[in-house]
Amino acid sequence: MKMVEPYKIAVDQAVLDDLSTRLSAFRIPPSPEDRGWEDGTNLRYLAELVDYWRDRFEWRAQEAALNRLGHHLADVDGIQLHFIHERGHGPAPLPLVLAHGWPDGFQRFIKLIPLLIDPAAHGGDAADAFDVVVPSLPGFGFSLRYEQGPARADFGRLFHRLMTETLGYARYGAHGGDIGAVVCDQLCRNHADAVVGVHFTNVPMGHTAADTGNLTEAERTFLAQMRQFQKWGAGYMHIQGTKPWTPAAALNDSPAGLAAWIVEKMYAWSDCQGDIERRFTKDEILTNVMLYWITQSIGTSFLCYRDFTKPQDRATSHGAEENADRSRSAPAGFAVFPKEIANAPREWAERFYEVRHWSVMPAGGHFAAWEEPARLAADLRTFFRPFR
Repeated sequence: MKMVEPYKIAVDQAVLDDLSTRLSAFRIPPSPEDRGWEDGTNLRYLAELVDYWRDRFEWRAQEAALNRLGHHLADVDGIQLHFIHERGHGPAPLPLVLAHGWPDGFQRFIKLIPLLIDPAAHGGDAADAFDVVVPSLPGFGFSLRYEQGPARADFGRLFHRLMTETLGYARYGAHGGDIGAVVCDQLCRNHADAVVGVHFTNVPMGHTAADTGNLTEAERTFLAQMRQFQKWGAGYMHIQGTKPWTPAAALNDSPAGLAAWIVEKMYAWSDCQGDIERRFTKDEILTNVMLYWITQSIGTSFLCYRDFTKPQDRATSHGAEENADRSRSAPAGFAVFPKEIANAPREWAERFYEVRHWSVMPAGGHFAAWEEPARLAADLRTFFRPFR
């Protein structure tokens, strides 16, 4: 592969024909009761979604829409890394790398990208334009994950090399949530000479294991919420972290099963108020699922969780992890969305970061860039304005 080459999504028709056959053979689990989403995926909604997927969903239309963005492949440290690169429309666009989480990918930012690259066309100031780079994490989508690395400890280094060595940016900003927040933490800690600022939608969960004292009441409440999440909402995390290939074997074989695994999180973690389609259309849900299906990447996406859960693995204990105690010196900003899994108070964030900006949003959840792109775009413009 050349250092950077353009890429076009083009799914073989045989893959789509096979998908149609599998959807036609879907067996909904027999259930003696209807408890909605209380015990996991709502089976009635799943059946409705599968029917739509089989009979009305048009992948080629979604594929064409995705291809309107500038997709590329790059060889970074011997890794095939997929990324979107869109140039800003303004006098001096600031480079900005966006880091996604799970269960999504670059598609998390589809609505956000136009607002960032061309603010003047969306009621903003052209001086706030960004050059936007959206990599797919290794193991997600069209980015390959090799067993010998890079592990999650190296994702920040990989993104830094993409921005500086591959794309030639001397300075840039970063934004992320979920796993993307971990990437931003690594960039903040290890590459502050080039990173002008980092913007988060959550404090990385790994900090909850920190040995801290003199907690405020708000911090104690937050940590209690995290314990409740670990008890009642993190079952997926434990199995993906301890036995990733067991669910992967089932989900890679069953499109309906894959949809069930993903859509339950899109429901539970969004500000949908009990109606998932208040936040995501069926086409958006299924495009997200399709990008796992067509790339067969659900299993490799789980390896991030294995890396967190089994740090004794050699593949996860090198690289940036050696600098785990290095201070996080790049300026940090936070946008707090009310239906995030658990929201840390500002004083908790200030234990780990040089917090320069803190916004509390009136709506939105874990998938902020999808759910509230205009609010997130405005917050990114505000936070990064002093660093241009």
